[in-house]
Amino acid sequence: MLKGIHPLISPELLMVLAAMGHGDEIAIVDANFPAESTARHTVHGVPLRMDCPAVTAVEAILTLLPVDTFDGDPVFTMQVVGDAAAIPPVVAEAKPLFDAEKASMASLERYDFYARAKECYAVVLTTELRAYGNFIIRKGVIFG
Repeated sequence: MLKGIHPLISPELLMVLAAMGHGDEIAIVDANFPAESTARHTVHGVPLRMDCPAVTAVEAILTLLPVDTFDGDPVFTMQVVGDAAAIPPVVAEAKPLFDAEKASMASLERYDFYARAKECYAVVLTTELRAYGNFIIRKGVIFG
């Protein structure tokens, strides 16, 4: 354990978050997401596990990860199939966390989300059982 680091952040996840650069993205996904096959395409190569709900994982990660607010939407969620305007409960629950970071959110069609997740630096697999508990977050900068 280290002071000031959320206990859900594993040493491996801490290393990944520190290694990511400005503009790199990380996917935080639910238990039904194809994390293994998606992570094979990422820099990290295998999914990282966080045995907690997706919103809890987002909250823990945001204690360390600055969110990119320079340009465009830095957070993406997966659209509900057949109802792109719907906001899944898990997304609504996470929204205040992103609002606190002044980070806007956009949604992507399911297969577009999968494609973007393959371009991420890493994939974090949670135990979230609610549908559409998937987020992609673009890393920002820390000003000195």
